[in-house]
Amino acid sequence: MTKRPGSPVLIVEDDENIAKLVAAYLQRDGFDVLIAADGMRALSLAGQMRPGFVILDLMLPGIDGWEVCRRLRARSDVPIVMLTARGDEFDRIHGFSLGIDDYVVKPFSPAELMQRVKAILRRVSPDARRADPLLVCGDLVLDTDGHTVTLGDTTLNLTPSEYRLLRGMIETPGRVFSREDLLDFIHPEGGAVIDRVVDVHVGNLRRKIEPDPARPRYVHTVRGAGYKLVAPDVA
Repeated sequence: MTKRPGSPVLIVEDDENIAKLVAAYLQRDGFDVLIAADGMRALSLAGQMRPGFVILDLMLPGIDGWEVCRRLRARSDVPIVMLTARGDEFDRIHGFSLGIDDYVVKPFSPAELMQRVKAILRRVSPDARRADPLLVCGDLVLDTDGHTVTLGDTTLNLTPSEYRLLRGMIETPGRVFSREDLLDFIHPEGGAVIDRVVDVHVGNLRRKIEPDPARPRYVHTVRGAGYKLVAPDVA
């Protein structure tokens, strides 16, 4: 195990078994770990130790995860992943409206959670981006330095909008992005754009990266929620 530099990861979780499981995976990957079993302890540790990442349960004794998130966001832009059994669309949307970076529903894969944590850290850390410019999902490789995308041995000719769309999704494989999320990738400058334009861009991207766009292996539709990018072997 190689020790990672930087601030610790704060796990806010009242289930001791889950907290220990997540901590073990993080420590195996070289992260320092702090654990809080309730909201007040989480806020206290966050103030004292200034964690570099927070994994936050919603259903906590005392102050719940929503309020912990609000207070953290009021004073910090620390990356936050919500890890919770509450998986309905309203809770997901509410979480993102509070400024979380990702939302993982229990039961969950600890290995996938680690990949999401590292993907978010790559995105928010300029040093990490400079050190590792390649974003990989299956046979797809996006080179952020060279501004190129390859599929196997083939270099793909993507439009700027398709490139931004793919880059946004490949940074956090497995995450479900709403159409509004994807519009932010396609049109970062904002403006009045209907969200169905996302479907057009997704369709165009599929035609370039999928062997059979009618049966997509990379870009999957999540009914009622949006789209996600996954490697074919974990689809």
